[in-house]
Amino acid sequence: MALTDSQQIQEMIKRSSRPLVAVAKGAGADGYASALGIAEAMTKLKKPVDIVAAEGPTPKQLKFLKNYDQIQPTIEGLEKFTIKLNIDQTKVDELAYNVEGNELHIHLTPKSGIWGQQDIKTDKSGYRYDLIISIGAPDLTAHDHIFHNHAEFFFTTPIINIDHSPANEHYGQLNLVDTTATAVSEVSHSLINLIEPSLVNEDVATAFLAGMIAKTKSFKTPNVTPRTLKTASTLMGNGARRDEIVENLFRTRSVETLRLWGRALARLKSHEESRFVWTVLGRSDFMHAGANEDDLPDVVDELIASSPHAKVVVLLYEDRDGNVCAILRADEPHDAMAIAAPFRPAGTRDEVRLCFIDQTIMEVERNIVAKIKTQLAV
Repeated sequence: MALTDSQQIQEMIKRSSRPLVAVAKGAGADGYASALGIAEAMTKLKKPVDIVAAEGPTPKQLKFLKNYDQIQPTIEGLEKFTIKLNIDQTKVDELAYNVEGNELHIHLTPKSGIWGQQDIKTDKSGYRYDLIISIGAPDLTAHDHIFHNHAEFFFTTPIINIDHSPANEHYGQLNLVDTTATAVSEVSHSLINLIEPSLVNEDVATAFLAGMIAKTKSFKTPNVTPRTLKTASTLMGNGARRDEIVENLFRTRSVETLRLWGRALARLKSHEESRFVWTVLGRSDFMHAGANEDDLPDVVDELIASSPHAKVVVLLYEDRDGNVCAILRADEPHDAMAIAAPFRPAGTRDEVRLCFIDQTIMEVERNIVAKIKTQLAV
């Protein structure tokens, strides 16, 4: 009898000896929290797990979650290199190694006899990871440089695809894509609960609830369903620390973030007809505020809170490399990916990131504002 999707997922995770959790660009706090929750559950299953995220380390508002500092911006040591020695006739007595300059010297002492050149072989023996758990990626390119630098690894390694976006291309060998869920964290909870409900301990529950609260603005978005609230209740029953989550996500803003928000708010512009607002931040704004790009998600949150009627919010900024980038967020019925389609966005229907090379911030503002107005007028 053929296995169901649920059984296949269980078997794939059970057989994996070292999974990699990959967070897509634009997955936001929800994606990061999901990854941390899944990784903690994998650890309870005695499976060593690493997490990579296309947008880099964990956002600072999630630094209260367990093992937040485990998330890395790149995959290190992906391929294994093996030296094979035929010991059928000549057994090994001692093994030692040392490093001289840029060379690794491996010393083998036989019990008797000698080895010849024909007894030694070298081989690239596959990858360090035998399973990819993809978080919040509608397609593989949403993993940005992580995918582009290791495309063969993604194409030859089994993938469990976890998402809630209708735009998801079902690229995984197994696809856990629930378009009725409000957050990737909600889908991730379903996965771990499916494997073994007892894996959802206090830390796992806190991570998943943090993702759901971040995604739904504390359950205030219109797509929140009774099932979402039931899942939240279940997570709190499993020990999720709701007060700690709310304190870190919504009640804690650094002075630097507030300064940067003030500068963004002073330049806020709007197009009332389309309920579209936008603002710009230059490098001097970051320097005067004492802030950095890690503060931008908080700034966008504050802009949204200051513009409750806005359906589309864009924050344009100059990054540390001198490029002009943008964060675009959209509420129902709008789709951020569709709105930003002319600019090759990365992200989800709720939030996308864009970057423009060799253009001034004024040029990008004129171009992107005109295109978005046109898109919203359709």
